Amino acid sequence: MKILLLGAGGREHALAWKLSQSRRVSRLWVAPGNAGTEGERLAASGAPVENVAVGAEDIPALLDWAGRFRPDLVVVGPDNPLALGVVDRFRDAGFRIWGPTREAARFESSKAFSQEFMRRHGIPTARAATFDDPEAALRFCATLDGQCAVKADGLALGKGVLLTGSLAEARRAVEDILVRQVFGAAGARVVIQERLIGREISLHALTDGRCCRLFPTAQDHKRIRDGDQGPNTGGMGTYSPAPFLTEPELAAVGRAILDPWIAGCGEEGLDFRGLIYPGVILTTDGPRVIEFNARFGDPETQVYLTRMENDLLDLLEACVDRTLDRHTLRWSPQSSVCVVAASAGYPESSTKGRVIHGLDRVAARPDTKVFHAGTARQGDRVVTHGGRVLGVTAWGGTLASARDRAYAALADVEFEGMQYRRDIAAQALGIRD
Repeated sequence: MKILLLGAGGREHALAWKLSQSRRVSRLWVAPGNAGTEGERLAASGAPVENVAVGAEDIPALLDWAGRFRPDLVVVGPDNPLALGVVDRFRDAGFRIWGPTREAARFESSKAFSQEFMRRHGIPTARAATFDDPEAALRFCATLDGQCAVKADGLALGKGVLLTGSLAEARRAVEDILVRQVFGAAGARVVIQERLIGREISLHALTDGRCCRLFPTAQDHKRIRDGDQGPNTGGMGTYSPAPFLTEPELAAVGRAILDPWIAGCGEEGLDFRGLIYPGVILTTDGPRVIEFNARFGDPETQVYLTRMENDLLDLLEACVDRTLDRHTLRWSPQSSVCVVAASAGYPESSTKGRVIHGLDRVAARPDTKVFHAGTARQGDRVVTHGGRVLGVTAWGGTLASARDRAYAALADVEFEGMQYRRDIAAQALGIRD
């Protein structure tokens, strides 16, 4: 099969790496890809994965390219193309494509829609309301004593959430989004939730719109600095499995969230064939969904796919063909840890063109993989080309051994201004500074 994968980040490199292992893949293109995707080779033939110089959001150019090269399946990585209706456009043109329609992708592209859907269908979530008027928003914040999660309604690259602990902080957050428009058009409205207390975990589930197949647990680390300090990012590292839920507890959480979610999609005619990713807080009153994402997480994909034992292509096709009920997900018992190396200035800004050293040394390490995110080739060198640059990932028989391998590999990598968190998975292992 010929596969076209859309996207350029660490998630897409991980998807390309996993898809290239399928003996059924005869050709794999990534649009636009990065310096890591083009370094992969197909297991079936040894042929290289090929980058395509077309942006993942340039739907007319992608359709033109697909009309010439005729991929058998298109796989959508990022959220923006989904929100722009790439699935609808490719289906209308006669292509098989994996991902939710534009209407179904509103679970991520509109936090207000997601919140109202959860209310309508009894999905456990936080107390919340949506506003476009700052003063009305602040009155609601006062009912929460300023303990709020203030969220831009639209897509903001994973950074559109401001957590507050006082009314003064809540006022600044509301004004930043609605008045100063720090997230641009994504902040035309805000969703304000009560700030929930508990451990946050990431859940992923493949779905064909009729049934779901739940992944194991993972835990992301959103804030830029150790100890969950500083501004939110797209994710600074993650690990799987997380020890905070037993298998029976995970199954119960899945039933409480995914059963009413998929029933609600059916009732409302939402065509969601792809990956649904609820972020969940484990409160003393039970699990609560704080948001939905309509695609694989980044960097969760890196740890999930290094543990997945299925042929990923089989599963993606089953979602498209509505035959997912015939498949059982299989997972390695090993743990996997991903630590993100980011550019100086991230998440506010990023520095491009800094030469990355040490990738060849990491490539020689066993049970280790560097997934590229914000990288590009400059002659024979690999350089930084974004905020989150690399996802250094390792796996092992225990969480501690996987973590040690990831940080040992990270020590081999260097570029000017590199920053990373030193406490990925520390909470799960009881490590304290």
